[in-house]
Amino acid sequence: MRHVETPSVVEDENVWIPMADGTRLAARIWRPPGETPVPAVLEYLPYRKRFGTVARDSLTHPYMAHHGYAGVRVDLRGSGESGGVLEGEYLPTELEDGVAVIDWIASQPWCDGNVGMMGISWGGFNALQIAALRPAPLKAVMTVCSTDDRYADDIHYMGGCLLTDHLSWASVMFGLNTMPPDPALVGDDWRAMWIERLEGSGLWLDTWLRHQHRDEFWRHGSVCEDYADIQCPVYAVGGWADGYSNAVFRLLEGLDVPRKGLVGPWAHAYPHIASPGPAIGFLQELRRWWDRWLKRIDNGIMDEPMLRAWMQDAVMPAPSHAERPGRWVAERAWPSGRITPQQMGLSAEGQLGWSGPGSGEVRVASPLWVGRDAGKWCSYADLPDQPGDQRTDDAGSVTFDTEPLSEPVEILGAPVLDLVLISDRPVAQLAARLDLVDPDGHSTRITYGVLNLTHRHSHAAPEPLEPGSPTPITIRLNDAAQHFPAGHRIRLALSTSYWPLIWPAPEPVSLVVDCAASRLHLPVRSPQPADESLAPFGEPEGAAPSPVTSLRPPSGDWVISHELAADTRTVEVVDDAGRKRLDAIGLEVEVHTIERYSIRGDDPATARGEVVTRRAMARESWGVESITTTVLTSTRTHFSIDAELVASEQGSETFRRVWHEEIPRHLV
Repeated sequence: MRHVETPSVVEDENVWIPMADGTRLAARIWRPPGETPVPAVLEYLPYRKRFGTVARDSLTHPYMAHHGYAGVRVDLRGSGESGGVLEGEYLPTELEDGVAVIDWIASQPWCDGNVGMMGISWGGFNALQIAALRPAPLKAVMTVCSTDDRYADDIHYMGGCLLTDHLSWASVMFGLNTMPPDPALVGDDWRAMWIERLEGSGLWLDTWLRHQHRDEFWRHGSVCEDYADIQCPVYAVGGWADGYSNAVFRLLEGLDVPRKGLVGPWAHAYPHIASPGPAIGFLQELRRWWDRWLKRIDNGIMDEPMLRAWMQDAVMPAPSHAERPGRWVAERAWPSGRITPQQMGLSAEGQLGWSGPGSGEVRVASPLWVGRDAGKWCSYADLPDQPGDQRTDDAGSVTFDTEPLSEPVEILGAPVLDLVLISDRPVAQLAARLDLVDPDGHSTRITYGVLNLTHRHSHAAPEPLEPGSPTPITIRLNDAAQHFPAGHRIRLALSTSYWPLIWPAPEPVSLVVDCAASRLHLPVRSPQPADESLAPFGEPEGAAPSPVTSLRPPSGDWVISHELAADTRTVEVVDDAGRKRLDAIGLEVEVHTIERYSIRGDDPATARGEVVTRRAMARESWGVESITTTVLTSTRTHFSIDAELVASEQGSETFRRVWHEEIPRHLV
């Protein structure tokens, strides 16, 4: 990355923004020098501006200030140094506060009244959600790695199946909410604010698990409920290695405002600092977007294609990639008339054919360990957390292969699988994977989809299957852009489990698929000569990073083990962020997390997920730490949560709380 010097930027390290109820939100502001008002860009998060996002903030916001924008980074109510308690995601209070923050920014003497909103993940979510509330000063949004549908396409549920990232993510927020504000900014009130958070934030996993279907809890904040609520321009960005790329395509199709979409090879990070590469000059693209909609400069950005996507080339399967080879392709509109659905048939002999329907029946009854090489639903690419070689998972699945391709095939969009099947249980799930198999047999997962079959008609009102009765189902796989070279095979793999990416069904399941009545639809795209003349993105740029001293280097790994005597298979994810000192403020921070997912034999009642996190903050003679533990298990009829929070100051226990919750399963 090329670092840009920003010596004249004015920084206000901590500014209090008053809310109507007297609560103060903490903001960090970067501004151009001088008295001339400028547009402002808000980023609004719970991840602590003081140290949680300081590394990326120091690259982004001073850079934008250097180019004539005020960057405003605000901690949500109950996070960082902001007052109050954070009790959940995207609550009405959060969105109301966000509107108030935008109005406050627009009224400041350094702002010209035009405000944009940007964010990745949580900040991308609430940018869309606040845009739907239409605050007058908000003129445009840049949303990265986010979703328009909090139930169907978020870290909680996928296809009506419970994601284990649901547990992982709940544990992240469980630990994050145990940390106090920094006494250097809030003074002696820090301890009272800390105790208020420890007592009031709650166990979010309990709340989320009590909403197993698409009810009002999940409809709130899902802007897909009415895209017309959003009336400002939207730029949606995602990455193929991330869990949130599908929303880019839905937003392009559903919105009726000026809009653009960008999907690269990246995991869950901003594209100028993301991997797998290539990273791009995202801040230059961001600046072009704000120039057009906040400064009203007609710079031609809206004359360019609506969608740009990284068409990925074949690659050897691996759980971590530094780069993904490929090329940029573009579409003037989405959906694109240049995408041709190609229908493929399935045969009981394991063939995936291009010419007409298949034949016969196949039985799908997978061992519960299928999915061990699935990687994370939401990859951060700082661990080997992407899908590895699929041959082991393929061996426990039913697979259908094409003949070696006589010529290349490229897809862009979402493959769709239509099946007719018979289940022997009223509750079942099915995972479908599209793999690329090279001439030597290596199997690379290109995309996948999962479906809780009781959700075949509706996520809001699931219906049990009728055992023994033929049932049509449709699985929409994740959007993808992939080049399949000549000589390679395309493989469809079906399994009744996908552990530990999704929680297993209550009982072992056997499905019989009617191949003659089943189809795979591929979104085939012919190469376009215009793709070769697309303007390249610039090289990554950013302001100089904030100085940090490493006191213990970060480390992490995935360990997959099989205890033969007990027939227990375990996936252990170790994520140690190390210990570092933020030199500018003299604060030391530390985070260490271990996730363990285990299952024994073919008994779904033995599925167990556990996450343990230690967090610490220290400065001179002051220091706090917390240890949070969350364990999720299940029976055929219930989920069980066991959780513990222990918080300490200077080695002495300050707070302890234990939870045990039993939650009925409702067709999950």
